[in-house]
Amino acid sequence: MADRRPASAFAAGAAVGTLGGLVGLGGAEFRLPILLSLFRFAPLEAVILNKAMSLVVVAAALPFRLVAVPWSAVSAEWPTILNLLAGSLAGAWLGATWATRLPARTFYRIIAAMLLAMAAALLFGHQAASGGALLGGAAQVTAGVAAGLVIGVVASLLGVAGGEMLIPTLVLLYGADVKLAGSLSLAISLPTMLVGFARYSRDDAFTVLRRHRGFVLTLAAGSITGALLGALMLGVVPASILLPLLAAVLVIAAIKVWRHK
Repeated sequence: MADRRPASAFAAGAAVGTLGGLVGLGGAEFRLPILLSLFRFAPLEAVILNKAMSLVVVAAALPFRLVAVPWSAVSAEWPTILNLLAGSLAGAWLGATWATRLPARTFYRIIAAMLLAMAAALLFGHQAASGGALLGGAAQVTAGVAAGLVIGVVASLLGVAGGEMLIPTLVLLYGADVKLAGSLSLAISLPTMLVGFARYSRDDAFTVLRRHRGFVLTLAAGSITGALLGALMLGVVPASILLPLLAAVLVIAAIKVWRHK
């Protein structure tokens, strides 16, 4: 029987939130393997729970970032936001549709493969530096829609916000400053996750949030607490050490999820 007591849920949420805060993410990549392995949720239930936690963390993080990146700077980039949303909203709906139809074993394998991709994004995506927009005009719009579509599918299948992929896309494709890219990523993630939720709400699996309401609230409280703690600790651990370690954690988690029966 899985240990789903409030203390365990809060501790897990805080640990994941701290990791996410240190890296500048919501921590959903690390939360998903814990929901699967430690708390023994079925893959679809774990993804929906993970998406709920991601939504809470992103909704809390966006106003916090307004101190460093004012809303005027974010809203000025509305063409970029709409460009990526044009693909990510459709991708979120498709991803959620596929997730509700996949056999559990297949879902475990897909999750494992995507965790490996997240590890690669964590290692190489954070090395992205703005050197001007990679494309312009119609080519940029087309590439933005395609990138958004892929990001939306992955976000729905894993229950993540998608910042690992959105931030490098914004920096490389649009030439955005990395701090601004972080806020733009949150602005794109919120509606994308809401569309995924809207699709999941049409299936019985969505009731996992109601059945485990206490667990969800405690995990959310731990996640937010950990995210704030991680942000305060930012700079204590060098990124040159932290990122490879976290990528290794994701690789190990991917192997365990792949072998899950």
